[in-house]
Amino acid sequence: MMNLQTLFTLEGKTALITGGSRGVGAMIAEGLVAAGCRTYISSRTAADCEGMAERLGDYSADCIPLPADISSVEGIESLVATLSRLENTVDILVNNAGVAWGEPFATFSEKGWDRVMNLNARSVFFLTQKMLPLLKRRATAEDPSRVLNTTSVLGSRPDPMMAYSYCASKAALEQMTRNLAYDLAGDNITVNGISPGFFPSRMTAHIVEDEVADRAMLEKARFPRHGKAEEIAGLAIYLCSRSGAYVTGAIIPIDGGMLLSC
Repeated sequence: MMNLQTLFTLEGKTALITGGSRGVGAMIAEGLVAAGCRTYISSRTAADCEGMAERLGDYSADCIPLPADISSVEGIESLVATLSRLENTVDILVNNAGVAWGEPFATFSEKGWDRVMNLNARSVFFLTQKMLPLLKRRATAEDPSRVLNTTSVLGSRPDPMMAYSYCASKAALEQMTRNLAYDLAGDNITVNGISPGFFPSRMTAHIVEDEVADRAMLEKARFPRHGKAEEIAGLAIYLCSRSGAYVTGAIIPIDGGMLLSC
């Protein structure tokens, strides 16, 4: 008989989420903690990490702040070294940290290109690389470790807000997800992408707070509303739990049908 409680539980698992103190990362963090996963949340600002960990303190599973700057390989290595002193193994890595930059094509700056590509794509590759020993330590074919990459529908459709490097970085991340899924299967690690549409966050606040812009963005989806925290958390729980153990190399839109309206 199928047991839904064991199908979706994350009890006994350990996770690291980058960019886990706000936005989509915080939504995923709450979902994993609610499902019983011991979860480390990382971002550059210690106060943000600590505040999020405190907010999730009522759940039975631990949420632990682990601030770090992963914009450099040195910062990534420092984060992984600290985590390795705390944990012998990590079952779930959520690569969620990201940044956006909007600027007209004619004046789009090198800074706006490099900063976004560096954090959204380069850091994902090197953090996953450095995390490999922790991820594969107790992974099996029946119960693989998981890597989740937060991509975006803007990696697959045009963007009217001149976020050239953001769109390019998310398209690159989609292909990187497939390549890593192919390569890391031999280490019993699945790699998948979650591709959000319009979810309220600090990154989208300038749109949400503008009634006209907000309405225009919502009208791009077949279900014209904002995404909800429990919806993206539910997808993450599915991919990280026993129910998602046979899924790898997938880029899963969670966008209310925005990609259907290209």
